Amino acid sequence: MSDQKTESAAPGRAARKTRIGVVTSDKMMRTVTVRLERQFAHPVYGKRVRRTTKFHARDELGAKTGDTVRIMETRPLSKTVSWRVVEILERAK
Repeated sequence: MSDQKTESAAPGRAARKTRIGVVTSDKMMRTVTVRLERQFAHPVYGKRVRRTTKFHARDELGAKTGDTVRIMETRPLSKTVSWRVVEILERAK
């Protein structure tokens, strides 16, 4: 057996939330704005409704506008930043 610990396997700690989104702004120092999009059926009419949410995330990897990234929840790093970029899934063209 291996004694390696992973972030999600730490005892007494719940798994951290991860999301996938697109970087919409990289104009801040070490911080990017990530747009997350979700779709759901309207409760009455059944039509697909699209909603977006924006998160500020700490970026140590150098993500640029248009990149698709995976972000993970973390402790509050500033007033608006509580997420960090874990990996860049796809670079913008």
